[in-house]
Amino acid sequence: MADTMRAAVYHKYGRPDVVEIQDVEMPVMGDNQMLVRVRAAGVNPHEWHRLTGRPILYLRRRGGWRRPRNQRLGSDFAGVVEAVGRDVTGFRPGDEVFGTANGSFAEYVIAREGGSVVRKPTGVTFEQAAAVPIAALTALQGLRDRGRLEAGHRVLVNGASGGVGTFAVQIAKAFGANVTGVCSTRNVDLVRSLGADDVIDYTREDFTRTGHRYDLLLDNISNKSWPQYRRVLQPEATLVFTGGLQRPNRLVGAVPHQRRIVRAARRDSRTVAMLFAMITHEDLEVMAGLLESGKVTTVVDRHYRLDETADALRYLGQKHVPGKIVIVP
Repeated sequence: MADTMRAAVYHKYGRPDVVEIQDVEMPVMGDNQMLVRVRAAGVNPHEWHRLTGRPILYLRRRGGWRRPRNQRLGSDFAGVVEAVGRDVTGFRPGDEVFGTANGSFAEYVIAREGGSVVRKPTGVTFEQAAAVPIAALTALQGLRDRGRLEAGHRVLVNGASGGVGTFAVQIAKAFGANVTGVCSTRNVDLVRSLGADDVIDYTREDFTRTGHRYDLLLDNISNKSWPQYRRVLQPEATLVFTGGLQRPNRLVGAVPHQRRIVRAARRDSRTVAMLFAMITHEDLEVMAGLLESGKVTTVVDRHYRLDETADALRYLGQKHVPGKIVIVP
């Protein structure tokens, strides 16, 4: 096996132009780890934040103030196990897997058995699987854990056509909810095709003034005030924030706005929660089951080659991407 591989790296914060494809050392596998050849990697807003170093206080406090400590990009991946450590018992070379690993915009990654990697369902492509982990688990944990979703609940998904939103619509339907999605005109048909019972075009109608009320609002946009949110929530309803403002504060992002909403709701019967998703083996298995059953599918908007990583990030930075972007080495 070669001593080097191709990977996307960045040595300073900035726009996509600072991303380079370089030859780097092959990752070293530990006893309880696997070497996986990447067949596809999903692109998330998380990569954009890491690339730009914004929100500054949150990203650079851990990631490095002047330059990134971790200069490799990418988390979500799907691929084929190339080799396993001597303590690995549940996987073997040739197994098709998906999950998260550091630096997935590359030809190879290291994954730990029992960590955030599971087998890929046979009927799901590498591209579809690679788009799942961060976005789908954000939707799953927002609905099931923070939102306490139950069958029969009326659910509103604000930002229903994005990466998290497209999964949220399908997961909520799989759990037996009545789902309304909010999106722009061009994505109405997409959201309806995912199973939404109703779709609100925000360019024509304000979802806070429809007169309808919901048991759970999963908000991927965070663009309303507490009085507006309160109008659409049932007395015991839950509002879950998963995403940020369209123009977030460069230092701290959308967190101050969301915290103001949380404080405003403290004396209310309604619950407001902020979600920071955890990528777990158990929840990846849940998503693998939903994918295999056909209850959830992946919406992939565009594919890029590894050499085109900067273009993929540039497209992501334009906002309003329907579904997910995937990089194929």
